[in-house]
Amino acid sequence: MQRLRSAIVVTTLVVIALALVVALAGAQTIAPTPAPSTLSDALDAGFRAWVVDPLSAFIFFDAVFWDDTTRVPLVVLWLACSALFFTLRLRFVNVRAFRHALAVTAGHWDVPHEKGEVTHFQALASALSGTIGLGNIAGVAIAMSLGGPGAMVWMTVAGFLGMTSKLVECTLGMLYREIDAQGRVSGGPMHYLEAGLRERAMPRLGKALAITFAMLCIGGSLGGGNMFQANQAFAQVASTVPLFAGRGWLFGLALAALVGVVILGGIKRIGRVAEALVPAMCVLYTIGAIAVLVVNAARVPDAIVTIVREAFSPRAGIGGLVGVLVVGFQRAGFSNEAGIGSASIAHSAATTGEPVREGIVALLEPFIDTIVICNTTALVVVVSGVLGEPGATGDGVLLTSRAFATVMPWFPWVLSIAVLLFAYATMLSWSYYGERCATWLLGARIGRERASLAYKILFLACTVLGATLHLGSVLDFSDLMILGMAFPNVVGLVLLLPRVTRALDDYWARYRAGTMTRPR
Repeated sequence: MQRLRSAIVVTTLVVIALALVVALAGAQTIAPTPAPSTLSDALDAGFRAWVVDPLSAFIFFDAVFWDDTTRVPLVVLWLACSALFFTLRLRFVNVRAFRHALAVTAGHWDVPHEKGEVTHFQALASALSGTIGLGNIAGVAIAMSLGGPGAMVWMTVAGFLGMTSKLVECTLGMLYREIDAQGRVSGGPMHYLEAGLRERAMPRLGKALAITFAMLCIGGSLGGGNMFQANQAFAQVASTVPLFAGRGWLFGLALAALVGVVILGGIKRIGRVAEALVPAMCVLYTIGAIAVLVVNAARVPDAIVTIVREAFSPRAGIGGLVGVLVVGFQRAGFSNEAGIGSASIAHSAATTGEPVREGIVALLEPFIDTIVICNTTALVVVVSGVLGEPGATGDGVLLTSRAFATVMPWFPWVLSIAVLLFAYATMLSWSYYGERCATWLLGARIGRERASLAYKILFLACTVLGATLHLGSVLDFSDLMILGMAFPNVVGLVLLLPRVTRALDDYWARYRAGTMTRPR
């Protein structure tokens, strides 16, 4: 098994190196674009040509392909294969531990006076607030418009396998977390990559992977986790609230104030807000979806049959089948972030002395995010009939909005509220992820308090910029950085899996034997 893990790591690193070379070479062959008319356009065009496009070519490098239209991007293969490997190696712990995960989340295993800053439920809510969002509203519609209704089946499969990836990374986050004298917790990939690989006599590799992850996470938090959210929230709200039309700066200031009130209070305040906000926005969205399904109840069985049938449709041959599978796995990766490593930063703050217990809680994230909410959206889109309408391949949010409007013409207003809440919750979680990485990178140089405050001020400034400016390639770059986090993280997960396996076997044996004290 040791040789197999080493072979996997070496092979994947070689593939990454080759993909990077091909991407950089391909950057010189990109078709020329029209001459920019302004300095801003020129900077945007240059940044895209020399940074965004090469990075995109690397992350979406065609690791496997059947024809000109059916390809398997490297990042999709990377996340899917690792999730399958973890699930098989841990003997489907995502199924075995599911009921226990519900009991822990409900608070039945909370132990007073253990170290940490938030409860199991608050940690889960904080992590979910970073994943439940536009991916559940727009991502599902985009997946089905590109790959057909069958793509949802493969999104579900990806979510099922991703449950184990979440358990592995969040268990490691707990095993290697650090707690300072004030009781503040810091954990996540930057900690377990450095400390864990040092234990395995690979200190240089661990340090390099940890620094790479932290830098990618900071960039992703400021862009995809902040500016993009503010930009899209402003666009949606301005279309329904005339006060903000043409006043992005005003919306940005208001949003920054709302975000600042929470993030300046740290993870405890973020956890309390997420504890109330996540269930509220899930309930708001789910009630609307159930209303659509009730009105179209007679079509629901046919919709389910269509989704399953299209997932295995032989009409387009093996290439078509793989194409649908890839679309499903790719959109699921964007939605639940399993394997990215971000969630382990939030779960590391949980109050518990059992690292595996928090990992078991974390496996509920892809289930709630992808298997429940995304499937609900898929059924709404299919039963409403909008998927077959002209222009159904357009904006995912608009497609979902039209699906709800078939039953409730006023629902786009409710969807605007949902989008704003989703964006707000995502910004809260990603501010914490970026702040933990910033203090890890700069804390030894300028002090943890200064590093934390400097990052939070920068984050709030980016909120205003996100709602004010047309950011173009900067946002694409930031989103790519979030996906890029998967590469250093998964290398660490594979190498440190024996530590997780031993901890899980010990915990599960005590749980099954009944020797583990149950507080209530």
